[in-house]
Amino acid sequence: MRKAFIILLLTLLSGVNAQANEVLKQLLAEYQKEANSPFTVEAGQALWKTTTLDSESNTLRQCADCHTADLTAKGKHVKTSKDIPPLAPSANPKSLTDVRQIEKWLLRNCKWTLGRECTAQEKGDLLTFINAQ
Repeated sequence: MRKAFIILLLTLLSGVNAQANEVLKQLLAEYQKEANSPFTVEAGQALWKTTTLDSESNTLRQCADCHTADLTAKGKHVKTSKDIPPLAPSANPKSLTDVRQIEKWLLRNCKWTLGRECTAQEKGDLLTFINAQ
């Protein structure tokens, strides 16, 4: 019985991972059409660690402020204190499975953290970095 449950669980998780991979693959292909170079984990990590100064609040911001430096860990929004599930697909199988959610949060978080929308190159690099965690 226990062995059957484990097999069922692994089958379900592999289906979620396959969905995430397909969604991410399609989105990256779309962004790549507008990007200047292939996406890399290193470029995504560098952008993740970028610190910017918010001119309105005069505070420094970076992605890790809410999502932590460890993308497999839960985060917490610095303004609302709302819990944020881990971004890494290895820790959160639902991460990177919905194009609308991915684009919604990239738009909001790029504007909040960087003070502007991310380019297709930056989005692809960030998603490549997140997916590698």
